[in-house]
Amino acid sequence: MDFEPPFQGTCKTLLQNPTHFHDKPSDVDECELPVIDLNNLNFGHTEREKIVSEVAQAASQWGFFQVVNHGVSQEVVNDMQYEQKRLFRQPFPKKVENNILNLSANSYRWGNPEATCLKQFSWSEAFHISTTEIPTMKTEHKSLRSTIEAFVKTVSGLARSLAEILAQPLGVKPVYFEENCPARTSYLRLNRYAPCPFSSQVCGLISHTDTDFLTIVYQDQVGGLEIYKDGRWLGVKPNPEALIVNIGDFFEALSNGIYKSIKHRVVTSQKVERFSVAYFYCPSYDVVIKSCGKPALYRQFTLREYKQQTQTDVQEIGEKVGLSRFLL
Repeated sequence: MDFEPPFQGTCKTLLQNPTHFHDKPSDVDECELPVIDLNNLNFGHTEREKIVSEVAQAASQWGFFQVVNHGVSQEVVNDMQYEQKRLFRQPFPKKVENNILNLSANSYRWGNPEATCLKQFSWSEAFHISTTEIPTMKTEHKSLRSTIEAFVKTVSGLARSLAEILAQPLGVKPVYFEENCPARTSYLRLNRYAPCPFSSQVCGLISHTDTDFLTIVYQDQVGGLEIYKDGRWLGVKPNPEALIVNIGDFFEALSNGIYKSIKHRVVTSQKVERFSVAYFYCPSYDVVIKSCGKPALYRQFTLREYKQQTQTDVQEIGEKVGLSRFLL
């Protein structure tokens, strides 16, 4: 199929070397993430305080939770799924052209051509779209642009509301996010996980944590998201009514380790493709991230510094090290 990236060709050598196989057990228990009903925010102070407590508990114990009655309509979700499939069905040579959506260079990414072993290779493709680039997308993709605008309009407000809820138990003022996370600094990622004939050996997205405050994800009902909790991998059961929220590295640092940015990955399927949309709630590049507790676990840093360190680690050892680089 002309729309598929050359996954097999790129990792052919890796697949032929059994010592490089990914340690990915086939028997992973399934879990249901904590579910937070945001509709209860409308029922007065007592219910709001209950939501604050539930969200904070999920963020500290799981690092992941689900929200229902989140404000994103089923119509927008259905439109997003349709538009994603249309976009990823474009011929591969056209997708790798930087001007397919009039986005910045390297907005379209697939696999990891520089991987030296299977645990560094992701059997997936994605479009990374800065919120500042959405209005300038090509007119031939007008329906995709309008769908993304509708999704981001709701999810951006949801991200800020959840960040303010999470800030309350920490004693961090709500204006912190208004001042440090303007809409232009966040971005959207459209993901497609292609069927993989080597699903027992290759991940759709390798194990990682997120470089942001929090991430909001809509996934289809195929499944495949796994989280690392209490020393083992757990599969996340899809919920058609929910959005998934996970804590990013910056909230763990800001909370002084109270909230957990935990490792997660996506496993592949041999026969079925999977789609998801992720919104990454990020600060400006030069905002200083500083632990709110004492003694501080992490030294202060900026997004710019954090990304530079991550890039160095990936080049030198093949993977992101993350917050442990900033421990005091």
